[in-house]
Amino acid sequence: MEDIYTITRAFADSWALLVMFALFIGIILFAFRPGSNKVHADIANIPFRHEDRPAPDSGEEASK
Repeated sequence: MEDIYTITRAFADSWALLVMFALFIGIILFAFRPGSNKVHADIANIPFRHEDRPAPDSGEEASK
């Protein structure tokens, strides 16, 4: 019987590499899918949504 290292190495060299490559391509296609530009622009502007007033100081006003 082969040792576990040889079996694991053979699996990693063939099927695991193929699965990881397919997952990578799937993530790239998901990120650049049509219509995702609006979603990415909205997410990119999250830090600037409430810029109408500055953040409160760390005094009593912050606890209100």
